[in-house]
Amino acid sequence: MTPRLMLLLALAFGFALAPATRFATAEDIVIDTSMSVETHRVFGPEHPGIYKHPASITELDNGDLYIAYYGGSGEYKSDTAVYGSRRRPDETKWSPPVAIADTPFRGDGNPVVWQAPDGMVWLFYVNLFGETWSDARVKAKVSTDGAKTWSDSFMLTLEKGTMARGKPIVLMNGDYLLPMYYETGDDREGTAADTASYFLRYNPKTNVWTETNRMHSPNGNLQPQVVQLNENDLVCFMRRGGGFGPETSGYILRAESHDGGFQWSDATDTEFKNPNSAVDVVKLKNGHIVLVYNDHMYRRSPLSIAISTDGAQTFPHRREIGGGDNTFAYPYMIQTSDGKILVLYTTNNRSSIMLAEFEESAILNYERE
Repeated sequence: MTPRLMLLLALAFGFALAPATRFATAEDIVIDTSMSVETHRVFGPEHPGIYKHPASITELDNGDLYIAYYGGSGEYKSDTAVYGSRRRPDETKWSPPVAIADTPFRGDGNPVVWQAPDGMVWLFYVNLFGETWSDARVKAKVSTDGAKTWSDSFMLTLEKGTMARGKPIVLMNGDYLLPMYYETGDDREGTAADTASYFLRYNPKTNVWTETNRMHSPNGNLQPQVVQLNENDLVCFMRRGGGFGPETSGYILRAESHDGGFQWSDATDTEFKNPNSAVDVVKLKNGHIVLVYNDHMYRRSPLSIAISTDGAQTFPHRREIGGGDNTFAYPYMIQTSDGKILVLYTTNNRSSIMLAEFEESAILNYERE
């Protein structure tokens, strides 16, 4: 294969080729051997929903990986639906995506698929009731057979402008904490300053959801992602509010709870740049905290990983996993039972979904120039 052809293929599938990169066209795979990261194109324009954007992933009890994404002819179109697909442990291919949530005459978006400790699989997704996301509400479904079949949908929120995007976590007392946000502004080019993040807390013994306070900041914030550090202390990172134009002061925001996740501080800027784009964070089995984000104030490139080994106080270990003349948006990250870190994201004008898989050592052992 000629270098020119390799470059064209890399741009088509959303990759930035490194010197030590091998490209396999038959499998749509790029392997960066310098840091042991495998990036696969999971779905492209040929799959249902030409437009594909927020996607989520969970590991099921039987070892299957399950992806949910929303797709259609455009972000705000009424033909958008939520699609699901799985990859079994002994397979390399994903099953053909099938619609698992499709509201007649209304658009659906931002699916979050997640398996709880009791084996129930939850699907949270946004239902559009108007012209912008500030008109949205959140719906949900559940599955008791490993995401093979789904319940009827039910409304999780009725308040105008409420949305979900991030995976829940199980708190040390057994409650679930679902990231939520309240988007305002009626503007497709930005959010108003009172846009705010919060959480829905679920007690699996009583099946009752309760709402936390909302985390405010001067320009608004949204799409919080959370980790629990110890029994009392939690930290969340969130996307900045505002518009999408060039900025010189766009940063990821951070808020904290010191009572087990019931009450939250207001949000303050961190050191991490943010172009008004989603971020994600996970706590690894060894206690380290991993953050994935776009390291730029107004472009959704590059896509970077940062790791903290001191409880989210500092993040000295950093590495880009996607870069170049493309966008790498809405990263969604999990750690699987074998210890690997998986990052799902969209690229190629929101027509392709990519999956990066790597060990923590690929970031910890990387030496920046």
